[in-house]
Amino acid sequence: MHSVLQRGNAILAYALSVLACLTFACFISTVFLDYRTNASMNTVKVVVKNVPDYSASREKNDLGFLTFDLQTNLTHLFNWNVKQLFLYLTAEYESANNKLNQVVLWDKIILRGENAVLDFKNINTKYYFWDDGNGLKANKNITLTLSWNIIPNAGLLPNIFAHGSHSFKFPEEYTTSRM
Repeated sequence: MHSVLQRGNAILAYALSVLACLTFACFISTVFLDYRTNASMNTVKVVVKNVPDYSASREKNDLGFLTFDLQTNLTHLFNWNVKQLFLYLTAEYESANNKLNQVVLWDKIILRGENAVLDFKNINTKYYFWDDGNGLKANKNITLTLSWNIIPNAGLLPNIFAHGSHSFKFPEEYTTSRM
């Protein structure tokens, strides 16, 4: 006969195998869903200053300030396999120093059960919009894009881009007044 430890081991191994199969079934049931949606963004106020970057060197770099509007409805993204959404707004642009610059300006975490309808007006950026030179002044092609990561119960951690983006330009001159 088998001992109590052998029987307990067999039951535990069987339970873990069933749990692994159920977890895979959970993952496969939501992996092919389309998690993209429309997002509407608009810049309200755009200012660029040339200020010293005290964190690295003391040379002057461009620092952009902007306020923006953001509207989107993310409620349909939540299903039983989505714990939370990590949203972030990025600005992409080209400068003389770099072919592609990407800067995260704002982020937000939305948990399951929270209001996922976003209708923000005149929001300031959460993070500084630094350039590693003078690439913001008179830059005519800055593109804002909303993206998110889905934090699942089981499965992949996808990076999703919203349909829709917003392009704007920075002023031709530096602003010297305080905001």
